[in-house]
Amino acid sequence: MLTLADIAIADVAALLSRHGLQLQLVPDGEPIPGSYWGECEAGLIGTTVHARRDTPVHSLLHEAAHLIVLPPERRAQVHTDATDSVEEEDAVCVLQALLGDDLPGVGRDRVLADMDEWGYTFRLGSARAYFERDAEAAWQWLAARGLIDAPKGRPVASAA
Repeated sequence: MLTLADIAIADVAALLSRHGLQLQLVPDGEPIPGSYWGECEAGLIGTTVHARRDTPVHSLLHEAAHLIVLPPERRAQVHTDATDSVEEEDAVCVLQALLGDDLPGVGRDRVLADMDEWGYTFRLGSARAYFERDAEAAWQWLAARGLIDAPKGRPVASAA
């Protein structure tokens, strides 16, 4: 499983900044504020994504994607749980893989593989199968909100 320690933290901070978010690095061994899953999983408070060096990259991207899909005025209200609906959760799973392409040394293939290793479950049996063959509604959800530049396209930086 790829962790933040395996990649450049500055690249992660720059990616989040392009979407109006901040990264707060938590000292090793300390609890991660706003973590839904606990342990080493990323956490959310307002527009800040909290993570440690042992946080899986896919976890950070998933939580960041939850904030990215929210209108800026709703981001400030988030603490720990940002999910609004099943449709939003599905879209976040697609967006986190797309965001992986924007991090050197990561890419969507690694994000999808790590999602499977972590234990995400999808109807077709894998994150890749969902992403490629079963996520049409999620792609449409993202496109309708201007979060990707075209159906099955690239993420668009937030205006916030």
